[in-house]
Amino acid sequence: MTDKDKPFNHILIIGCGDIGERVAKIWQNNGKTVYGAVRRKEQRDRLEQLNIIPCPIDLDNLSSLKNLPSKNALLYYFAPPPAMGQQDTRMENFLKNLDAENAPGSHKPRQIIYISTSGVYGDQQGQLINEQTPVKPQVDRAKRRYHAEQQLHQWSAGSNIPVTILRVGGIYGPGRLPLQRLKDQIPMLFENLSPQTNRIHADDLAQICIAAATTKAHGQIYNVSDGTNSNMTEYFNTIADFCGLPRPPLVDWPEAEKTISKGMLSYLKESRRMDNTKLINELNIKLLYPTLKDGLKSCVN
Repeated sequence: MTDKDKPFNHILIIGCGDIGERVAKIWQNNGKTVYGAVRRKEQRDRLEQLNIIPCPIDLDNLSSLKNLPSKNALLYYFAPPPAMGQQDTRMENFLKNLDAENAPGSHKPRQIIYISTSGVYGDQQGQLINEQTPVKPQVDRAKRRYHAEQQLHQWSAGSNIPVTILRVGGIYGPGRLPLQRLKDQIPMLFENLSPQTNRIHADDLAQICIAAATTKAHGQIYNVSDGTNSNMTEYFNTIADFCGLPRPPLVDWPEAEKTISKGMLSYLKESRRMDNTKLINELNIKLLYPTLKDGLKSCVN
């Protein structure tokens, strides 16, 4: 990649956790300076160890955002919305900060790439969906993400700064497997009752984030998954078998309502299959881990 291909001065990652660190490493290997905005001191200490320049922020406090190095940056927004409600007030604060200065464009990045969720589509009863499928978020966590998307679209239209939205299914990878849940033998639905799910390996998501900045993805929405058909119970069973752990006990819906957390139940009540054709074709992606079994091999030290 040449500087001509990357018309931005540096990288700024808002919410620089696991995925942010993976994205940062790729850009660092290509000679770019990376800033990581995080809230806690221990997070900033870790970023320093990775040669990522830490920026202290609190997205719930607008005044803490004024010194962010967003001007002319390639900006990744990976921070989660608030834990409650149906609106992403953190995104609202962030965008207000970009518009805060009197001088036009003083805080403006060159591009924003936002990780959203496939949950914005709600329950599609196992049907195959693409980016033209109407959204219908049903739970608050998905409504918050869709609210963030809407704010970004509106801001992009007013500022003429391109925004790319990645609607991501479940993320797995090293350190991101439900091993404790399997060890605790928390029940899962019988497979014939289990919803269709979508997932992507963390390293594949990182390379997709790079491609979204280096191809003609400006202003686009992409469904992000490895494209394989699977259900939630099959996912847990495959991980259990691979890691030599017992499979979870299986229950029907009445028993699940009693034994499975409300958070997990909200995922189990939504079923959809994501078509990743646009992602693969437009971003020229060759997945490192096209199946769960391929990806699990990377999770073993």
